[in-house]
Amino acid sequence: MARMYSRKHGKSGSTKPIKKTVPAWIRYKAKEVEMLVIKLAKAGHSPSMIGTILKDSYGVPDTRTITKKRITEILQARELLSSIPEDLMALIKKSISVRKHIESHKQDKGALRGYQLTESKIRRLIGYYKKAKKLPVDWKYDPNRIALLLD
Repeated sequence: MARMYSRKHGKSGSTKPIKKTVPAWIRYKAKEVEMLVIKLAKAGHSPSMIGTILKDSYGVPDTRTITKKRITEILQARELLSSIPEDLMALIKKSISVRKHIESHKQDKGALRGYQLTESKIRRLIGYYKKAKKLPVDWKYDPNRIALLLD
């Protein structure tokens, strides 16, 4: 995701390796990596967390070079992917927690501004996902109703 104010991505951060070949030191085959992804998804991990666990615990640098599929494609084929995209769900959870904070601290204007920016970002992202057909066109975002579902 982009920055909150400027929508730029920033300069720092890791980059993917340029080589698209499977390194010789990887001991897992494509089927084994897919099974690991499925096992971690059934344990309740998100796709980004699955990638981190595979990298840190299993030494798999990039799932796509080994399996020729992304993690979300593997989960979608097995119908383990959530109907709401991961980044949108994270923003919704953040919005709910900030709204709870504002209800108990009414004078916190900085938090109110952050809440407004987060809601704006949620609405922009919903528009994108509706155009990309990752959300149904008739899907509505109601902060009160969705807060009840996530609590």
